Amino acid sequence: MLYHTDDARRSSYSPARIYPISAAEDEEARRSALTGHYLELNNADAVARASLHGLKENLYWRSGRSAELRLHRIHAYPAKFPAFIPTKALQFAQSEGITVRRAADIFCGCGTVAYEARRAGIDFWGCDINPVATLIARTKSGTFQEELLDEYFASIKGKVNRASAKVDLPTTAVERLNYWYSDEQYRSLARLLNAINYSVPARSRYRQFFHCAFSNILKATSRWLTKSIKPQVDPHKKPADPWATFVTQFTMMKNAFKQSSAEGTSDVRILNENFLTLKDAPGDIDMLITSPPYVTSYEYADLHQLSSLWLGYAKDYRDLRNGSIGSAQHDLDFNREIKRLNTIGNQIVFGLFDQDKAIARAAANYFLDMQAVAKRCHSLLGKKGLALFVIGNTEYKGVRIDNAAHLAESLLRSGFSSVRAAKRKMSGKILTPYRSATGKFSSSGDGRHVYGEEFILIAAK
Repeated sequence: MLYHTDDARRSSYSPARIYPISAAEDEEARRSALTGHYLELNNADAVARASLHGLKENLYWRSGRSAELRLHRIHAYPAKFPAFIPTKALQFAQSEGITVRRAADIFCGCGTVAYEARRAGIDFWGCDINPVATLIARTKSGTFQEELLDEYFASIKGKVNRASAKVDLPTTAVERLNYWYSDEQYRSLARLLNAINYSVPARSRYRQFFHCAFSNILKATSRWLTKSIKPQVDPHKKPADPWATFVTQFTMMKNAFKQSSAEGTSDVRILNENFLTLKDAPGDIDMLITSPPYVTSYEYADLHQLSSLWLGYAKDYRDLRNGSIGSAQHDLDFNREIKRLNTIGNQIVFGLFDQDKAIARAAANYFLDMQAVAKRCHSLLGKKGLALFVIGNTEYKGVRIDNAAHLAESLLRSGFSSVRAAKRKMSGKILTPYRSATGKFSSSGDGRHVYGEEFILIAAK
């Protein structure tokens, strides 16, 4: 199964870092925004002969000039892209003479684009198949009065010790949660969740604020191995106290909104839907800014299982894998469907086939889905719309999986008139080029190779 980006390249647990550049580099970055270090592609057949990997770094996309707002860190989230990218994308569109009145993100994740669009006074439409992602995104792009937050918190505090220690969850969910929590931790979290639900009206946006806070303490209060990108029990871990951790989380979130709440009248719509099967996607988006899933990455359904089960999003967290980009549930007829792969997709899949037939089939699923995504993105945009994709490459058993080139070819075959490609380096977070089996950084060449770069693809309709 395949899902979003490789956590070896972007950390979801540490604050964003400022990557300092010199004045000369800064001036070069401004120049390269339009003219320098782009590879312009106008012909789908030529993409396979182009070398995106050999591009010189485009400094415009390297880093932002100010620290990331605390609001972007109210909930841990794997592989979220830096907040400065949406800001620079909107500036890029303006330099192209495009007025962005409505932005979109079809894999909106934890709402980075949603919030930055709203902060800029721009309407936003987005969707994500992951209900935990849309909970975070809706919270982040919402507005909350400090007085009401304090009032609801006081009510939760007054009820938590008297609340029931039972939660109305399916047996399968309870059994899975018992794997991660001791009886005492489970009862404490159950009382807290019930106190939240008793205190805050179900249809109130304040309920989602407190559910978001509850969601972000679930790993710290469990046996989950700290900072692991794979579900793994730490037998030596002492789980955090639920109430004390919740108080800290609430305070942090309240202060983050106080620092950076976006006022204004922007219309923000975020749907918990699969973009490929969504019936009512708009057709008047001025700019799409998104980071698609990559091949051979990890499962959000697995990583967010605690939140999904506690909040009742699924009876079995594995059900949330269904419909994800490249998921095996598509039941691919390999011999028939392989013919629909574009040139680069075909080359990569057959390169993988001798190494691992199951991975080759999964990659074929992924590439076919991404080709469908490219077509639908073309219909999403208005007449002069731009689509900006942040995407990186991966590797499996020595086979380079060129996600960026495949997407560039897919966009051109879907009707986009041109694709400009730029390369950006990650902001100094990679200590080694390998990850161990548990997802930790490793200096051993036996680990999984990861990349310290990714690509910006800008498709013009």
